[in-house]
This record gives sequence, C-alpha cells and structure tokens, in this order.
Amino acid sequence: MKALIEWVDARFPLVNVAREHLTEYYAPKNFNFWYFFGSLALLVLVLQIVTGILLAMNYKPDADLAFASVEYIMRDVWGGWFVRYMHSTGASLFFVVIYLHMFRGLLYGSYRSPRELIWIIGMVIYLAMMATAFFGYLLPWGQMSYWGAQVIVNLFETLPVIGGPLSEWIRGDYVISDITLNRFYAFHYLVPFILAGLVFAHIVALHKVGSNNPDGIEIKKGPKGNRWSETAPKDGIPFHPYYSVKDLLGTVVFMAVFLGIVFFIPEMFGYFIEQPNYEPANPLKTPEHIAPVWYFTPYYAILRAIPSFAGTQVWGVLAMFVSIVLFFLLPWLDRSPVKSIRYKGPTTRLALALFVVTFLVLGWLGTQAPTTNLTIMSQFFTLVYMLFFLLFPCFSSAGQPLPLLAKGLLALSILTVVATIVYWWALWSGGPAAVYKIGYTVLSVLVLFLLGIRPLLRAEPVKPVPERLTK
Repeated sequence: MKALIEWVDARFPLVNVAREHLTEYYAPKNFNFWYFFGSLALLVLVLQIVTGILLAMNYKPDADLAFASVEYIMRDVWGGWFVRYMHSTGASLFFVVIYLHMFRGLLYGSYRSPRELIWIIGMVIYLAMMATAFFGYLLPWGQMSYWGAQVIVNLFETLPVIGGPLSEWIRGDYVISDITLNRFYAFHYLVPFILAGLVFAHIVALHKVGSNNPDGIEIKKGPKGNRWSETAPKDGIPFHPYYSVKDLLGTVVFMAVFLGIVFFIPEMFGYFIEQPNYEPANPLKTPEHIAPVWYFTPYYAILRAIPSFAGTQVWGVLAMFVSIVLFFLLPWLDRSPVKSIRYKGPTTRLALALFVVTFLVLGWLGTQAPTTNLTIMSQFFTLVYMLFFLLFPCFSSAGQPLPLLAKGLLALSILTVVATIVYWWALWSGGPAAVYKIGYTVLSVLVLFLLGIRPLLRAEPVKPVPERLTK
C-alpha cells in the first residue's frame, strides 16, 4: 500500500492535498454548534447529486409523460419512492442548512477581511442553488409547479423593452410548454455540477486564509507552536481527526432527522411537496393561490409588497433582486472594529435579531394569499429588511466617523421611511384601518431611530477582544 501511495504521489500530489486540507490544516480550537452546517451542506449536495442521477434514469422530460414518469418512479421502480423523497426532502433541508450557515457568518463576521471572497463565492453558490431549485421545480409537471414556474418566468416580462423577448427566450415558447420542460431539465442536471465546482472554490479560498471562529480572532496572526508543529498556530488544532470526527457526529444526528422526515412526513404538511402537485399540470385551470416553495417565499413577499407604479410591476422585481444582492455588499457595509457578535454592542445584536424575525415573517407572508392587512404587513417587514442593510454602517460604526457613502445610505433610509409612511396614509385608497397605519408608522420610525439615528447620537461601545481564543 505504501508503495502504491508513493507511486501515485509521484504523479499526483495526493498526500500533499490531504495534508494541506485535512491533517495539517489547522482550524481554531473553539468551534461550536454553528460550525456543523458547512460540512452538512457538502453532505446534502452529494446526496442531491446522487439521488438526482438515479431519478434521471427513469424520468421523462416530456409534457405528456413527465407527471406519469414521476408516478412510475414512486410506484413501480424498486426503491423509487425512497429516492424521490430523499431528493425532495434534501432540496428543502439543503436550504435549511445553508440559511443556518449564512446566519453563522452574520453572527461571527465571517464576511469580514480577509474572507470577503469566501463570502462572495458563498453567495454565488446560494444563487446557483436558487437557479437549480427553480429549474427542478417544474420537472414534476404538477399543477403548482407548472403555475409557479409560469408566475416566476412572467416576472421578467415586467422589465421594460427587453422583458417580453427575455421571458420568451427563457421559456423557449410563448407559454410554459414541452420545450420549457426540456431545457429546464437540462439546466437542472447541469447546474449542480457547476455548484460542486463553486463549492470546491469556496473550500480552497477558505483554506487559503483560514477559518473564522466565534471570537473573530485570526489564529494565523497569533502565537505559534503547538504539540503538532512549532510553526502552526498555538490556538489551532488539525482538522483531521478532531473536527472530522466531530462532523461525523453531526452527520449522524442530521441523517436521523433527515430519514425521519423521509419516512414519516416527506411532504412536511405541504411545504416540501405541495398538495396541488399531486395533480397533473392543467394550463386551463389556475390554482386559487399560487406560491413558490417555502425557501423562496421571503423574496416573493418582498415582490408582492411593492405596489405598481407607472403601470408596471418592475419595482417589485427590482426590490426582490436588490434584497438578494445586498448580501454581497455586507463585507463593506459592516464598519465595526470587531468581527464577532460576542464583542459588538446591543444595537447590533438587536438589529441582527430583528433581521432574523423579519426574514421568518416574510417567509410566512409569502405563503399566504394576499389581503389588505397582510399586504401592509409585508410592506412594513420589507422596509425593515432593507433598513437592516442600509443602516448597517450606522449601527456598526461604534462611534467612528461616517464616510460619505454611509451618510448617503442614512439619507436614503430616511427618505424610504418617509415615502412609505406617505404612501400608507395618503396614496393607499381603501387601505387598512387607521390603527394598523398608526402602529406600522410608529414601528417604522422606531426602527429608523434605533438602528440609524441613535448610534450617531450616542456611540455604541464594543467589548475588548482577547488576544487569544476563549473557550
């Protein structure tokens, strides 16, 4: 065996790769629960690719056969029901894991220097996941998947001048048809392999600059020397076997939950697989309420919250895209002298908690049929969502002078709040009762004051960061 490894290593740097990324890759010694989700995301990606290939062996990308082929997989293919539920459950849990992974990044400042590129690649991975999920959503050719894809593609028609030709180019036809199904199937098969390449780039970039940790301290810059190496970081331990074994424990727990869902509640009460998707697609019958899969609903709620102006709904589409793009800008919006939430002030903690609640509420609102009261509620939480990013330089400044861009974002935030309140009171005819308007007006002004104005009036202190890692 040793001779074989030496023969391979002389022609391919197998041992060096293993050392660089496993046995001699030193990670901070104080990783906690939140650091399980990176490895779990990689696990789910592998499961999705494997189960997707198995499903592709029996699936028919034909408008007349697609729905029947899914039923054939479920009923007649040996183990087909298990593979199909593994894939559908894996899609949702993939987003659960990624959202928790992103939240970890927000908690501990994993987007800050020198990890800006890691964060940007991670966000590109997130976009690729959304594209893959969108392409795959149409494939069962069920009633909700058909009409959901129809609605999403029609969003591009709101773009001036290029909207119509662009949506036709995406569909390959004037409506969702067999042509659309074929091209979506091809893209759904292709993009996961691009996703795997992006994940590889994400890991390489991570191992180049080193992992962040709950304290936000750079262990590479700290004292050197531990029991494995005199030149390795003193507060670092080899990823293998210490964290690989720890990740194995997380994998066992995760797979227990994963298989529990697959065996007992694969539909997850209509959130993982919608009830209308058990009916074949009918282009002549529109469902009573069309909503995307749950992991898209926060952005769908933002889309619906923006009213139509000048006879076009393009503003809602732009707001939806902006709400995603803002994540890319976080490395430059955060001006705090510290990285981790452990050492940031109470206003930053309040802002992050408010953002999490906002994202969850928007996700729920996106699943509901629109009503007058829910619409104004969506508008309020969309406003809070945007204010979190626009006011980030203010509440994270910790008394530092604001640059011109941050002042501009603060002015834009004030203008946005004023415009929203004016719309609620003066322009929304037949709107909700005054008590709702008063409540959301007060809350909007309060959020603006707490996150944008108060930090400028009173500098928020930050806790001193220790020189070495804490437990």
